[in-house]
Amino acid sequence: MILSTPLGRLRLVAIAEGISYLLFALTMPLKYFMETPGPNKVVGMAHGFLFLLYIALVLQCAYLFKWSWKITGLALLASIIPGGTFYAHAKWFREPAI
Repeated sequence: MILSTPLGRLRLVAIAEGISYLLFALTMPLKYFMETPGPNKVVGMAHGFLFLLYIALVLQCAYLFKWSWKITGLALLASIIPGGTFYAHAKWFREPAI
């Protein structure tokens, strides 16, 4: 089961955070050009929660699996680059750990 390991939880949250990032980018025009702030507020709160959860899980996995500073930094950096968490999921968050 994907939720039974810290790395599995990180992989799931990485995908969810990446999707929320893309949805947040789609709702920004609704807020500013169509004056519909509702979807942006909901997606923004979900994205903020998933972002913080992603950061916490990266730090947990870095500690548990003794990741290098480079991989940890790149995994954290991936959270602020659009699509970065999808890349991190595919490249770095594989079993067995890095």
